[in-house]
Order: sequence, then structure tokens, then C-alpha cells
Amino acid sequence: MNIKTGKTEKEFTLPVKNPTSVHGQFRHARLTKSGTIMVAHMDMGKASEYDVNGKELWSIDVSGVWSAEPLKNGNILVAGNKNYVQEINRKGEVVWACTPADIPDYKVSSPQIAIRLANGNTLINEWFNQWGSKTDPNNLPVQALEITPDKKVVWALRSWEDPINLGPSTTIQLLDN
Repeated sequence: MNIKTGKTEKEFTLPVKNPTSVHGQFRHARLTKSGTIMVAHMDMGKASEYDVNGKELWSIDVSGVWSAEPLKNGNILVAGNKNYVQEINRKGEVVWACTPADIPDYKVSSPQIAIRLANGNTLINEWFNQWGSKTDPNNLPVQALEITPDKKVVWALRSWEDPINLGPSTTIQLLDN
């Protein structure tokens, strides 16, 4: 879209597994610095990169993927509702990963978005299924946290009470990273 004119500049249809069920098709699509489009196909269990005409350039199988972000080193940082954050190289090899077992003092059940920060740390945004799980006031789930490459927690956000109850889905979008 041209944000000045409101005119559609490019448009293409993304493939989906089940065209009648819109909710689970994909979670995030983003324009990369190289002008491609990175898409987390949740329903197809893969992350894919497309050119601006819709031609798939690259894909990797990633079960339950919510987000896929290209990194400066050429790898892809993915987060998924199967309790993982992974850095995957273009050959499909996991070169770094974080799971709830790596940070046992913090309740994380479904990473939604992961962003690699300029300092090398990773910001993880969490979604908590409030319909299938109940919050334990003595061990509230985190809504976001920053971890170092060796998986040490720098800070964690848990804001479940008024006046700032952020609720079950927390997404932080960095405007300058």
C-alpha cells in the first residue's frame, strides 16, 4: 500500500492449508530489509519468504509458528505455540533455542513473537491461553521477557492487575531496533 495515496501497489494471494478457517492461517507477515516478505504460516507449519510478486524463495518446516524474523546474520528467528523460540539457519538447522525448561523460574506457555535486539539479547512476547488455563496468583505467567544468548533473564513483565492489566496477549513492537 502506498501510505500517501492509499493505493494498492502490490498484491498476491498467500497459500493456506484450510481456506475456510481464517483464524489459524498465519500470524505475522513482515516486509524484510531486503524487500522480501517473511510469513509465519501457522496452519501449514512453516515459515516462508516470498518475493514481492508472491514467488516463494525459501521455506522451512516449523510446527505452530507464530512469527518469523530474518536476522542480520541471515538466520531466521522463529517463535511458536509449541513452547519454543529458535534461531534457524537457511539450511534448516537450529543454531540456538529457548524453551520453558531453559527459564524454569518464569511461566512461559506460548511464545508469540521473538525479536533479536541490537545488544544480542532476545525479546520474547507471550500469549497465555486464558480459556484453557487459569492464572496462579503465586506464579503469574510472564507477558514479555528479555533473555541473553545464554538464556539468563534480564527482565520479565507480569502486569495482570489493575490499573495496568495487560491481559493474556502481549505484543511489543519496537520502532527502532
